[in-house]
Amino acid sequence: MAADRLTDVMERYEAVIGLEIHTEITASRTKMFCGCPVAFGGEPNTRVCPVCLGMPGALPVPNEAAIEWTVLAGLATECDIALWSQFHRKQYFYPDMPKDYQISQYDLPFCSDGRVSVEVDGPGAAERLDRGHALESGLLTGDAEAYTTVIGITRIHLEEDTGKMVHVGGAEGRIAGADYSLVDFNRAGTPLMELVTEPDIRTPEEARRFAQKLRQIWLALGVSDCSMEEGSLRVDANVSIRPRGATGLGTKTEVKNMNSFKSLHDALAYEIVRQAEVLDAGGVIQQETRHWDVGAKRTSALRSKEEAHDYRYFPEPDMVPFQFTEEWIAALAGRLPELPDARKARFVAELGLPAQDAVVLTSDTALATYFEDAVAAAGAERAKAVANWVTGEFAAHLNAAGIGADASPVTPGALAEIVELVDGGTLSARQGREVFSAVIETGMAPSAIVEQRGMRQVSDSAAIEAVVDRVLAANPDEVARYRDGKTGLMGFFVGQVMKEMRGQANPGVVNDVLRARLG
Repeated sequence: MAADRLTDVMERYEAVIGLEIHTEITASRTKMFCGCPVAFGGEPNTRVCPVCLGMPGALPVPNEAAIEWTVLAGLATECDIALWSQFHRKQYFYPDMPKDYQISQYDLPFCSDGRVSVEVDGPGAAERLDRGHALESGLLTGDAEAYTTVIGITRIHLEEDTGKMVHVGGAEGRIAGADYSLVDFNRAGTPLMELVTEPDIRTPEEARRFAQKLRQIWLALGVSDCSMEEGSLRVDANVSIRPRGATGLGTKTEVKNMNSFKSLHDALAYEIVRQAEVLDAGGVIQQETRHWDVGAKRTSALRSKEEAHDYRYFPEPDMVPFQFTEEWIAALAGRLPELPDARKARFVAELGLPAQDAVVLTSDTALATYFEDAVAAAGAERAKAVANWVTGEFAAHLNAAGIGADASPVTPGALAEIVELVDGGTLSARQGREVFSAVIETGMAPSAIVEQRGMRQVSDSAAIEAVVDRVLAANPDEVARYRDGKTGLMGFFVGQVMKEMRGQANPGVVNDVLRARLG
Protein backbone atom coordinates (compact mmCIF):
# COMPACT_ATOMS: atom_id res chain seq x y z
CA MET A 1 0.00 0.00 0.00
CA ALA A 2 2.80 2.45 0.90
CA ALA A 3 4.57 1.75 -2.39
CA ASP A 4 1.36 2.55 -4.27
CA ARG A 5 1.05 5.91 -2.48
CA LEU A 6 4.75 6.79 -2.59
CA THR A 7 4.71 8.66 -5.91
CA ASP A 8 1.73 10.77 -4.82
CA VAL A 9 3.40 11.66 -1.51
CA MET A 10 6.72 12.50 -3.17
CA GLU A 11 5.05 15.01 -5.45
CA ARG A 12 4.60 17.13 -2.31
CA TYR A 13 7.46 16.00 -0.06
CA GLU A 14 11.14 15.27 -0.52
CA ALA A 15 12.71 12.45 1.47
CA VAL A 16 16.13 12.85 3.08
CA ILE A 17 17.69 9.47 3.80
CA GLY A 18 20.99 8.38 5.30
CA LEU A 19 22.09 4.79 5.80
CA GLU A 20 24.17 3.06 8.46
CA ILE A 21 25.51 -0.21 7.10
CA HIS A 22 27.11 -2.64 9.53
CA THR A 23 29.34 -5.32 8.02
CA GLU A 24 30.96 -8.11 9.97
CA ILE A 25 34.53 -8.68 8.79
CA THR A 26 34.09 -12.41 8.24
CA ALA A 27 37.44 -12.47 6.42
CA SER A 28 38.99 -12.21 9.86
CA ARG A 29 39.35 -15.57 11.57
CA THR A 30 39.28 -14.09 15.07
CA LYS A 31 37.33 -11.48 16.99
CA MET A 32 38.26 -7.80 17.21
CA PHE A 33 40.03 -7.79 20.56
CA CYS A 34 40.62 -11.45 21.42
CA GLY A 35 41.53 -14.78 19.79
CA CYS A 36 38.06 -16.35 19.77
CA PRO A 37 37.08 -17.69 16.32
CA VAL A 38 34.62 -15.87 14.06
CA ALA A 39 31.97 -18.16 12.52
CA PHE A 40 28.22 -18.26 12.06
CA GLY A 41 26.14 -20.75 14.04
CA GLY A 42 27.41 -23.21 16.61
CA GLU A 43 26.22 -23.94 20.11
CA PRO A 44 25.42 -20.73 22.02
CA ASN A 45 28.16 -19.25 24.20
CA THR A 46 30.88 -21.67 23.08
CA ARG A 47 33.14 -19.16 21.27
CA VAL A 48 33.77 -16.82 24.16
CA CYS A 49 36.60 -15.87 26.52
CA PRO A 50 37.18 -13.43 29.40
CA VAL A 51 37.95 -10.60 26.93
CA CYS A 52 34.79 -10.77 24.82
CA LEU A 53 32.72 -11.49 27.94
CA GLY A 54 34.10 -8.36 29.62
CA MET A 55 35.54 -10.12 32.68
CA PRO A 56 37.35 -7.85 35.17
CA GLY A 57 41.05 -7.51 34.39
CA ALA A 58 40.79 -8.84 30.79
CA LEU A 59 42.54 -6.50 28.34
CA PRO A 60 41.75 -6.06 24.62
CA VAL A 61 44.37 -6.60 21.90
CA PRO A 62 43.36 -5.03 18.54
CA ASN A 63 43.02 -7.25 15.48
CA GLU A 64 45.55 -5.95 12.91
CA ALA A 65 43.89 -7.76 9.98
CA ALA A 66 40.50 -6.21 10.76
CA ILE A 67 42.05 -2.75 10.74
CA GLU A 68 43.64 -3.47 7.35
CA TRP A 69 40.30 -4.69 5.92
CA THR A 70 38.62 -1.49 7.14
CA VAL A 71 41.23 0.72 5.51
CA LEU A 72 40.91 -1.31 2.29
CA ALA A 73 37.15 -0.71 2.40
CA GLY A 74 37.83 3.01 2.73
CA LEU A 75 40.23 3.00 -0.21
CA ALA A 76 37.69 1.13 -2.33
CA THR A 77 35.07 3.82 -1.63
CA GLU A 78 37.39 6.83 -2.22
CA CYS A 79 37.65 7.72 1.47
CA ASP A 80 40.41 9.74 3.09
CA ILE A 81 42.43 7.53 5.45
CA ALA A 82 43.33 9.04 8.80
CA LEU A 83 47.02 8.95 9.69
CA TRP A 84 46.12 9.20 13.38
CA SER A 85 43.12 7.45 14.92
CA GLN A 86 41.92 5.82 18.11
CA PHE A 87 39.16 3.76 19.68
CA HIS A 88 36.57 5.10 22.11
CA ARG A 89 34.24 3.57 24.66
CA LYS A 90 30.56 3.87 23.82
CA GLN A 91 28.63 3.53 27.06
CA TYR A 92 25.28 1.76 27.10
CA PHE A 93 23.56 -1.05 28.91
CA TYR A 94 21.94 -3.67 26.70
CA PRO A 95 21.87 -7.34 27.70
CA ASP A 96 23.70 -8.32 24.50
CA MET A 97 26.76 -6.18 25.36
CA PRO A 98 28.54 -8.00 28.22
CA LYS A 99 30.93 -5.18 29.13
CA ASP A 100 28.10 -2.59 29.36
CA TYR A 101 30.11 -0.56 26.85
CA GLN A 102 31.22 -1.11 23.27
CA ILE A 103 34.72 -0.43 21.97
CA SER A 104 34.04 1.71 18.91
CA GLN A 105 35.29 4.91 17.25
CA TYR A 106 33.86 8.39 17.64
CA ASP A 107 35.40 11.55 16.18
CA LEU A 108 38.53 9.93 14.73
CA PRO A 109 37.43 7.08 12.43
CA PHE A 110 39.87 5.26 10.19
CA CYS A 111 38.05 6.40 6.99
CA SER A 112 36.04 9.51 6.08
CA ASP A 113 34.76 11.67 3.21
CA GLY A 114 34.22 8.95 0.60
CA ARG A 115 31.78 8.52 -2.25
CA VAL A 116 29.99 5.81 -4.25
CA SER A 117 28.17 6.36 -7.54
CA VAL A 118 24.85 4.54 -7.96
CA GLU A 119 22.94 3.86 -11.18
CA VAL A 120 19.13 3.98 -11.04
CA ASP A 121 16.80 3.10 -13.89
CA GLY A 122 13.34 1.74 -14.62
CA PRO A 123 10.62 2.35 -12.02
CA GLY A 124 13.20 3.66 -9.56
CA ALA A 125 13.89 6.67 -11.76
CA ALA A 126 10.26 7.77 -11.52
CA GLU A 127 10.53 8.12 -7.72
CA ARG A 128 12.95 11.03 -7.99
CA LEU A 129 10.48 13.65 -9.13
CA ASP A 130 13.02 16.47 -8.80
CA ARG A 131 15.52 14.80 -11.14
CA GLY A 132 15.14 17.56 -13.77
CA HIS A 133 16.41 20.20 -11.34
CA ALA A 134 19.01 17.80 -9.96
CA LEU A 135 20.31 17.06 -13.47
CA GLU A 136 20.58 20.77 -14.21
CA SER A 137 22.49 21.39 -10.98
CA GLY A 138 24.97 18.62 -11.69
CA LEU A 139 23.94 16.46 -8.74
CA LEU A 140 22.94 13.70 -11.14
CA THR A 141 23.99 12.50 -14.56
CA GLY A 142 21.76 10.69 -17.06
CA ASP A 143 18.23 11.23 -18.28
CA ALA A 144 14.66 10.90 -17.08
CA GLU A 145 14.61 7.11 -17.44
CA ALA A 146 18.05 6.36 -15.98
CA TYR A 147 20.51 8.39 -13.96
CA THR A 148 23.61 8.13 -11.81
CA THR A 149 23.75 9.77 -8.40
CA VAL A 150 26.73 10.13 -6.09
CA ILE A 151 26.21 9.20 -2.44
CA GLY A 152 28.67 10.69 0.00
CA ILE A 153 30.21 8.59 2.78
CA THR A 154 30.63 10.40 6.06
CA ARG A 155 32.79 7.74 7.72
CA ILE A 156 33.73 4.09 7.98
CA HIS A 157 34.73 3.13 11.49
CA LEU A 158 35.57 -0.13 13.20
CA GLU A 159 34.01 -1.55 16.34
CA GLU A 160 33.06 -4.82 17.98
CA ASP A 161 29.72 -6.49 17.34
CA THR A 162 27.24 -7.25 20.10
CA GLY A 163 25.82 -10.61 21.08
CA LYS A 164 22.51 -11.89 19.79
CA MET A 165 19.23 -11.70 21.67
CA VAL A 166 16.57 -14.34 21.04
CA HIS A 167 13.11 -13.33 22.25
CA VAL A 168 10.88 -16.37 22.69
CA GLY A 169 7.15 -16.00 22.30
CA GLY A 170 7.08 -12.45 20.91
CA ALA A 171 6.12 -11.27 17.45
CA GLU A 172 8.89 -10.95 14.83
CA GLY A 173 11.52 -11.77 17.46
CA ARG A 174 10.82 -8.55 19.38
CA ILE A 175 11.11 -8.27 23.13
CA ALA A 176 7.61 -6.77 23.44
CA GLY A 177 5.26 -9.59 24.33
CA ALA A 178 8.02 -12.20 24.62
CA ASP A 179 7.69 -14.90 27.27
CA TYR A 180 11.43 -14.76 27.96
CA SER A 181 14.72 -13.81 26.28
CA LEU A 182 17.98 -15.64 25.70
CA VAL A 183 21.38 -14.21 24.86
CA ASP A 184 24.19 -15.79 22.84
CA PHE A 185 27.59 -14.08 23.14
CA ASN A 186 29.26 -16.04 20.31
CA ARG A 187 28.91 -12.99 18.02
CA ALA A 188 30.02 -10.49 20.69
CA GLY A 189 33.39 -9.04 19.78
CA THR A 190 33.28 -9.89 16.06
CA PRO A 191 35.00 -7.14 14.00
CA LEU A 192 32.27 -4.86 12.67
CA MET A 193 32.66 -2.07 10.11
CA GLU A 194 30.05 0.66 10.21
CA LEU A 195 29.65 2.83 7.12
CA VAL A 196 27.59 6.00 7.54
CA THR A 197 26.39 7.86 4.45
CA GLU A 198 25.69 11.53 4.03
CA PRO A 199 21.93 12.33 3.85
CA ASP A 200 22.23 12.33 0.05
CA ILE A 201 19.67 9.62 -0.70
CA ARG A 202 16.28 10.82 -1.89
CA THR A 203 14.28 7.68 -2.71
CA PRO A 204 13.86 4.13 -1.39
CA GLU A 205 15.20 2.81 -4.70
CA GLU A 206 18.38 4.85 -4.39
CA ALA A 207 18.84 3.40 -0.91
CA ARG A 208 18.37 -0.13 -2.21
CA ARG A 209 20.75 0.41 -5.12
CA PHE A 210 23.39 1.92 -2.83
CA ALA A 211 23.24 -1.01 -0.40
CA GLN A 212 23.44 -3.50 -3.28
CA LYS A 213 26.38 -1.62 -4.81
CA LEU A 214 28.22 -1.56 -1.49
CA ARG A 215 27.67 -5.29 -1.08
CA GLN A 216 29.24 -5.84 -4.53
CA ILE A 217 32.30 -3.82 -3.49
CA TRP A 218 32.69 -5.67 -0.17
CA LEU A 219 32.40 -9.05 -1.94
CA ALA A 220 34.97 -8.00 -4.54
CA LEU A 221 37.34 -7.03 -1.71
CA GLY A 222 36.65 -10.30 0.11
CA VAL A 223 36.10 -8.41 3.37
CA SER A 224 32.86 -10.22 4.26
CA ASP A 225 30.40 -12.82 3.02
CA CYS A 226 27.75 -10.06 3.32
CA SER A 227 24.96 -12.47 4.23
CA MET A 228 21.90 -10.49 5.28
CA GLU A 229 20.19 -13.74 6.27
CA GLU A 230 22.97 -14.58 8.75
CA GLY A 231 23.35 -10.97 9.93
CA SER A 232 26.84 -10.27 8.59
CA LEU A 233 25.40 -7.32 6.62
CA ARG A 234 22.82 -5.18 8.43
CA VAL A 235 21.27 -1.92 7.27
CA ASP A 236 19.67 0.82 9.39
CA ALA A 237 18.14 3.93 7.84
CA ASN A 238 17.55 7.47 9.06
CA VAL A 239 14.71 9.14 7.18
CA SER A 240 12.93 12.47 7.32
CA ILE A 241 10.76 14.39 4.89
CA ARG A 242 10.33 18.07 4.06
CA PRO A 243 8.05 19.99 1.70
CA ARG A 244 9.44 20.17 -1.81
CA GLY A 245 11.52 23.30 -2.21
CA ALA A 246 12.37 23.52 1.50
CA THR A 247 16.02 23.44 2.56
CA GLY A 248 15.71 22.69 6.27
CA LEU A 249 15.72 19.16 7.62
CA GLY A 250 12.69 17.48 9.15
CA THR A 251 12.70 15.35 12.29
CA LYS A 252 14.22 11.98 11.48
CA THR A 253 13.34 8.49 12.55
CA GLU A 254 15.68 5.49 12.51
CA VAL A 255 14.32 2.28 10.98
CA LYS A 256 15.76 -1.11 11.96
CA ASN A 257 15.23 -4.82 11.18
CA MET A 258 15.51 -4.58 7.40
CA ASN A 259 17.07 -7.95 6.59
CA SER A 260 16.82 -7.83 2.80
CA PHE A 261 17.15 -5.23 0.06
CA LYS A 262 13.42 -5.50 -0.60
CA SER A 263 12.70 -4.86 3.08
CA LEU A 264 14.96 -1.79 2.93
CA HIS A 265 12.97 -0.37 0.02
CA ASP A 266 9.56 -1.27 1.44
CA ALA A 267 10.33 -0.01 4.96
CA LEU A 268 11.51 3.36 3.64
CA ALA A 269 8.48 3.66 1.35
CA TYR A 270 6.18 2.95 4.30
CA GLU A 271 7.97 5.38 6.61
CA ILE A 272 7.93 8.21 4.05
CA VAL A 273 4.18 7.77 3.54
CA ARG A 274 3.59 7.45 7.32
CA GLN A 275 5.45 10.68 8.06
CA ALA A 276 3.56 12.49 5.30
CA GLU A 277 0.24 11.34 6.78
CA VAL A 278 1.26 12.58 10.25
CA LEU A 279 2.25 16.01 8.90
CA ASP A 280 -0.83 16.27 6.69
CA ALA A 281 -2.99 15.65 9.77
CA GLY A 282 -1.23 18.47 11.64
CA GLY A 283 0.85 16.12 13.80
CA VAL A 284 4.52 16.17 14.78
CA ILE A 285 7.15 13.55 13.89
CA GLN A 286 8.81 12.07 16.96
CA GLN A 287 12.55 11.37 16.84
CA GLU A 288 12.62 7.68 17.61
CA THR A 289 13.84 4.26 16.55
CA ARG A 290 11.23 2.23 14.68
CA HIS A 291 11.02 -1.49 13.94
CA TRP A 292 10.13 -2.81 10.47
CA ASP A 293 7.60 -5.62 10.74
CA VAL A 294 8.09 -7.70 7.60
CA GLY A 295 4.85 -9.64 8.02
CA ALA A 296 2.62 -6.64 8.68
CA LYS A 297 4.62 -4.44 6.26
CA ARG A 298 4.69 -1.51 8.63
CA THR A 299 7.01 0.24 11.09
CA SER A 300 6.25 0.63 14.79
CA ALA A 301 7.87 2.63 17.58
CA LEU A 302 10.66 0.80 19.41
CA ARG A 303 12.36 3.40 21.62
CA SER A 304 13.37 7.06 21.69
CA LYS A 305 16.42 7.83 19.57
CA GLU A 306 19.68 8.32 21.44
CA GLU A 307 21.98 11.28 20.81
CA ALA A 308 25.78 11.05 20.80
CA HIS A 309 26.03 12.59 24.27
CA ASP A 310 23.83 9.81 25.65
CA TYR A 311 26.65 7.33 25.00
CA ARG A 312 29.26 9.34 26.97
CA TYR A 313 32.10 8.57 24.57
CA PHE A 314 35.66 8.79 25.88
CA PRO A 315 39.00 7.45 24.55
CA GLU A 316 39.55 3.76 25.22
CA PRO A 317 42.06 3.73 28.10
CA ASP A 318 43.28 0.19 27.46
CA MET A 319 44.64 0.92 23.95
CA VAL A 320 47.06 3.47 22.58
CA PRO A 321 46.09 5.52 19.49
CA PHE A 322 47.05 4.32 16.00
CA GLN A 323 49.48 6.18 13.77
CA PHE A 324 49.67 5.10 10.10
CA THR A 325 52.20 6.08 7.46
CA GLU A 326 51.60 7.04 3.84
CA GLU A 327 53.78 4.09 2.82
CA TRP A 328 51.60 1.63 4.78
CA ILE A 329 48.43 3.01 3.17
CA ALA A 330 50.01 2.84 -0.30
CA ALA A 331 50.97 -0.79 0.30
CA LEU A 332 47.36 -1.60 1.21
CA ALA A 333 46.12 0.23 -1.90
CA GLY A 334 48.26 -2.14 -3.93
CA ARG A 335 46.12 -5.02 -2.65
CA LEU A 336 42.90 -3.59 -4.09
CA PRO A 337 41.33 -5.97 -6.62
CA GLU A 338 39.40 -4.90 -9.72
CA LEU A 339 36.21 -3.31 -8.41
CA PRO A 340 32.74 -3.72 -9.98
CA ASP A 341 32.72 -0.41 -11.88
CA ALA A 342 36.14 -1.10 -13.39
CA ARG A 343 35.10 -4.65 -14.30
CA LYS A 344 31.95 -3.35 -15.97
CA ALA A 345 33.94 -0.84 -18.02
CA ARG A 346 36.38 -3.58 -19.09
CA PHE A 347 33.57 -5.87 -20.22
CA VAL A 348 32.32 -3.08 -22.49
CA ALA A 349 35.71 -1.90 -23.77
CA GLU A 350 37.54 -5.23 -24.20
CA LEU A 351 34.73 -7.72 -24.83
CA GLY A 352 32.39 -5.43 -26.73
CA LEU A 353 29.40 -6.12 -24.49
CA PRO A 354 26.42 -3.74 -24.41
CA ALA A 355 26.44 -1.61 -21.27
CA GLN A 356 23.26 -3.24 -19.95
CA ASP A 357 24.78 -6.73 -20.24
CA ALA A 358 27.85 -5.52 -18.35
CA VAL A 359 25.67 -4.04 -15.59
CA VAL A 360 23.80 -7.33 -15.12
CA LEU A 361 26.94 -9.47 -15.19
CA THR A 362 28.81 -7.33 -12.64
CA SER A 363 25.82 -7.05 -10.30
CA ASP A 364 27.05 -10.24 -8.61
CA THR A 365 30.73 -11.06 -8.08
CA ALA A 366 30.26 -14.81 -8.50
CA LEU A 367 28.24 -14.30 -11.71
CA ALA A 368 30.90 -12.01 -13.18
CA THR A 369 33.63 -14.54 -12.37
CA TYR A 370 31.55 -17.35 -13.89
CA PHE A 371 31.08 -15.30 -17.07
CA GLU A 372 34.80 -14.58 -17.38
CA ASP A 373 35.68 -18.25 -16.89
CA ALA A 374 33.15 -19.26 -19.58
CA VAL A 375 34.55 -16.66 -21.99
CA ALA A 376 38.07 -17.93 -21.33
CA ALA A 377 36.90 -21.42 -22.32
CA ALA A 378 34.78 -20.39 -25.33
CA GLY A 379 37.02 -17.63 -26.67
CA ALA A 380 36.66 -13.84 -26.52
CA GLU A 381 35.02 -13.83 -29.97
CA ARG A 382 32.04 -15.60 -28.39
CA ALA A 383 31.76 -13.18 -25.41
CA LYS A 384 28.39 -11.80 -26.53
CA ALA A 385 26.96 -15.29 -27.07
CA VAL A 386 28.22 -16.35 -23.63
CA ALA A 387 26.69 -13.21 -22.09
CA ASN A 388 23.34 -14.04 -23.69
CA TRP A 389 23.38 -17.51 -22.13
CA VAL A 390 24.58 -16.31 -18.71
CA THR A 391 22.00 -13.50 -18.43
CA GLY A 392 19.25 -15.66 -19.93
CA GLU A 393 19.10 -19.43 -19.45
CA PHE A 394 21.77 -19.60 -16.73
CA ALA A 395 20.32 -16.73 -14.65
CA ALA A 396 16.85 -18.30 -14.85
CA HIS A 397 18.33 -21.60 -13.64
CA LEU A 398 19.99 -19.88 -10.66
CA ASN A 399 16.76 -18.10 -9.70
CA ALA A 400 14.71 -21.29 -9.95
CA ALA A 401 17.22 -23.27 -7.89
CA GLY A 402 17.88 -20.47 -5.40
CA ILE A 403 21.66 -20.84 -5.70
CA GLY A 404 24.67 -18.75 -6.63
CA ALA A 405 26.69 -19.04 -9.81
CA ASP A 406 29.49 -20.86 -8.00
CA ALA A 407 27.08 -23.62 -6.84
CA SER A 408 25.60 -24.50 -10.23
CA PRO A 409 26.14 -27.98 -11.72
CA VAL A 410 26.62 -26.24 -15.08
CA THR A 411 30.31 -25.35 -14.94
CA PRO A 412 31.74 -22.45 -16.99
CA GLY A 413 33.41 -25.05 -19.22
CA ALA A 414 30.10 -26.84 -19.81
CA LEU A 415 28.34 -23.61 -20.72
CA ALA A 416 31.18 -22.68 -23.06
CA GLU A 417 30.83 -26.07 -24.76
CA ILE A 418 27.08 -25.51 -25.29
CA VAL A 419 27.79 -22.06 -26.76
CA GLU A 420 30.35 -23.57 -29.14
CA LEU A 421 27.97 -26.34 -30.23
CA VAL A 422 25.21 -23.84 -31.00
CA ASP A 423 27.52 -21.24 -32.52
CA GLY A 424 29.18 -23.86 -34.71
CA GLY A 425 25.87 -25.18 -36.03
CA THR A 426 26.04 -28.59 -34.34
CA LEU A 427 22.98 -27.72 -32.24
CA SER A 428 20.06 -25.41 -32.82
CA ALA A 429 19.20 -22.87 -30.12
CA ARG A 430 16.33 -25.09 -28.99
CA GLN A 431 18.61 -28.12 -28.81
CA GLY A 432 21.14 -26.06 -26.88
CA ARG A 433 18.53 -25.31 -24.23
CA GLU A 434 17.64 -29.00 -24.11
CA VAL A 435 21.28 -29.93 -23.55
CA PHE A 436 21.59 -27.22 -20.88
CA SER A 437 18.67 -28.76 -18.96
CA ALA A 438 20.20 -32.23 -19.37
CA VAL A 439 23.50 -31.03 -17.89
CA ILE A 440 21.62 -29.80 -14.81
CA GLU A 441 19.78 -33.12 -14.47
CA THR A 442 22.63 -35.53 -15.20
CA GLY A 443 25.89 -33.68 -14.70
CA MET A 444 27.11 -35.15 -18.00
CA ALA A 445 29.27 -33.19 -20.44
CA PRO A 446 27.28 -31.47 -23.23
CA SER A 447 29.09 -33.39 -25.99
CA ALA A 448 28.30 -36.70 -24.28
CA ILE A 449 24.60 -35.75 -24.06
CA VAL A 450 24.57 -34.84 -27.75
CA GLU A 451 26.06 -38.19 -28.75
CA GLN A 452 23.85 -40.19 -26.39
CA ARG A 453 20.66 -38.58 -27.70
CA GLY A 454 21.68 -38.29 -31.35
CA MET A 455 21.06 -34.58 -31.33
CA ARG A 456 23.52 -33.31 -33.91
CA GLN A 457 21.91 -30.68 -36.11
CA VAL A 458 21.55 -31.53 -39.81
CA SER A 459 22.94 -28.81 -42.07
CA ASP A 460 23.37 -30.92 -45.19
CA SER A 461 21.48 -29.09 -47.95
CA ALA A 462 20.71 -32.20 -49.96
CA ALA A 463 19.10 -33.97 -47.01
CA ILE A 464 17.03 -30.92 -46.13
CA GLU A 465 16.00 -30.36 -49.77
CA ALA A 466 14.57 -33.88 -49.94
CA VAL A 467 12.41 -33.27 -46.86
CA VAL A 468 11.32 -29.82 -48.10
CA ASP A 469 10.21 -31.33 -51.41
CA ARG A 470 8.10 -33.93 -49.59
CA VAL A 471 6.50 -31.29 -47.36
CA LEU A 472 5.62 -29.02 -50.30
CA ALA A 473 4.24 -31.95 -52.28
CA ALA A 474 2.03 -32.93 -49.35
CA ASN A 475 0.61 -29.40 -48.94
CA PRO A 476 -0.26 -28.07 -52.44
CA ASP A 477 -3.05 -25.78 -51.21
CA GLU A 478 -0.75 -24.04 -48.73
CA VAL A 479 1.90 -23.65 -51.45
CA ALA A 480 -0.63 -21.97 -53.72
CA ARG A 481 -1.80 -19.64 -50.99
CA TYR A 482 1.81 -18.71 -50.18
CA ARG A 483 2.49 -17.85 -53.80
CA ASP A 484 -0.69 -15.76 -53.82
CA GLY A 485 0.81 -13.59 -51.10
CA LYS A 486 0.13 -15.41 -47.81
CA THR A 487 3.82 -15.28 -46.87
CA GLY A 488 2.98 -15.89 -43.20
CA LEU A 489 2.71 -19.58 -44.14
CA MET A 490 6.51 -19.77 -44.14
CA GLY A 491 6.34 -20.62 -40.44
CA PHE A 492 3.98 -23.50 -41.20
CA PHE A 493 6.38 -24.97 -43.76
CA VAL A 494 9.38 -24.59 -41.43
CA GLY A 495 7.44 -26.32 -38.66
CA GLN A 496 6.52 -29.25 -40.91
CA VAL A 497 10.12 -29.74 -42.03
CA MET A 498 11.43 -29.51 -38.44
CA LYS A 499 8.78 -31.99 -37.31
CA GLU A 500 9.78 -34.53 -39.95
CA MET A 501 13.46 -34.09 -39.11
CA ARG A 502 12.77 -34.35 -35.33
CA GLY A 503 13.97 -30.82 -34.73
CA GLN A 504 17.49 -31.57 -35.92
CA ALA A 505 17.46 -29.54 -39.14
CA ASN A 506 19.42 -26.30 -39.23
CA PRO A 507 16.67 -23.62 -39.23
CA GLY A 508 18.73 -21.27 -41.37
CA VAL A 509 19.26 -23.86 -44.08
CA VAL A 510 15.59 -24.86 -43.92
CA ASN A 511 14.50 -21.25 -44.48
CA ASP A 512 16.95 -20.82 -47.36
CA VAL A 513 15.77 -23.99 -49.12
CA LEU A 514 12.09 -23.15 -48.64
CA ARG A 515 12.53 -19.63 -50.02
CA ALA A 516 14.32 -21.05 -53.05
CA ARG A 517 11.63 -23.68 -53.68
CA LEU A 518 8.72 -21.30 -53.15
CA GLY A 519 10.26 -18.29 -54.81
